[in-house]
Amino acid sequence: MGTELSAATEGAIDRSLLSAFVELVAVRPGVQVADVGCGPGRVAAFLARHGLGVVGVDVSTALLELARLAHPGIAFEEGRLDDLPISDSSLAGAICWYSIIYTPPAHLAAVFTELSRVLEPGGYLLLAFQAGNGEAIHRSDVHGSGLPLTSYRHGVNDIALRLAADNFEVRATTERLPELDHETTPQAFVFARRV
Repeated sequence: MGTELSAATEGAIDRSLLSAFVELVAVRPGVQVADVGCGPGRVAAFLARHGLGVVGVDVSTALLELARLAHPGIAFEEGRLDDLPISDSSLAGAICWYSIIYTPPAHLAAVFTELSRVLEPGGYLLLAFQAGNGEAIHRSDVHGSGLPLTSYRHGVNDIALRLAADNFEVRATTERLPELDHETTPQAFVFARRV
């Protein structure tokens, strides 16, 4: 996917939602946000270019090293979605850009509880994921690496209900049809606000 956002990896609607997130959280100086499940830092770099203080968090040391090399001015930390190295109520916003796709539905509550912990009241959350009904997709050779990987296609309504149970008010949801070469399923997006 590379280390920068591009029209090859994000459609116009996707990029507009990232811009909307920036508008929602950039209401005062010193705003701090997180790119949770940041991978090689594509979204973190976008947020930093728009003047936000940002930390990227990922479980993969290899992807974090790539992110640090590509974006030396951004802080990147190792951590899991359900155990973030971030202080309580310290973020004005967080983005999980296709990172919850590796979380089984049964474990989403722990992730949303952790996101609720690190967001300040009124903080915004943007989720992006492949839409489905919670089904697991098993691949034996991911991106030619020879390594297996399981991902999950979550339902928008299910995600909204789970967020509501963890102190979030869902503000907007949308799905779009697959339009990019690497997409085979509808893409889903959820904006929520920490109560």
